Amino acid sequence: MIPAKADIQQQDALKKNTLAPRLAEAKAGQRAVFFVDAAHGVFAPFLGLLWCFSRLFVKAPSGRSRFNVLGAINAISHELMTVTNASSINAKSVCELLWNISHMNLGIPITLVLDNARYQKCALVIDLAKFFNIELLHLPPYSPNLNLIERLWKLMKKKCLYLKYYKDFFSFKSAITTFLDETQTIYKDE
Repeated sequence: MIPAKADIQQQDALKKNTLAPRLAEAKAGQRAVFFVDAAHGVFAPFLGLLWCFSRLFVKAPSGRSRFNVLGAINAISHELMTVTNASSINAKSVCELLWNISHMNLGIPITLVLDNARYQKCALVIDLAKFFNIELLHLPPYSPNLNLIERLWKLMKKKCLYLKYYKDFFSFKSAITTFLDETQTIYKDE
């Protein structure tokens, strides 16, 4: 699905002129391409469709605590790298992710494909990326359809959030963490 506000020509130009060549290099083993985005799990009720003839009470957690995940998924191997916290995703989180990726010692150029979140475009992140020789490739506005990791977040919400009840925040956080740990094994085909 493509958002209504998306500029299709701008997306097509980016895919053809920038993204496709980098992905071709990645397939040839000459570059590592990671798709990056954040997901914010909220410890609150997430109901699907619920309709019935009689009144039904559904258990729901109290509070609105968040468990945030900044993820980078390798476009070829689908290996996932994450930075998590219970506060917020910010430039410091992105810098931590940059540090983690740079210390993988891949020995090839690295490109991160990101959306246009402010904290990903600040001087701190840009300078650190230059220091580590990591290219930051920002997608056009309203282009989640071009970010591979969005599919993972959709699956995570389906498996961990929708129609699920967790008695406490620790259980909620554990479910998400376990899911992320199992993306290369149990959920690889999905």
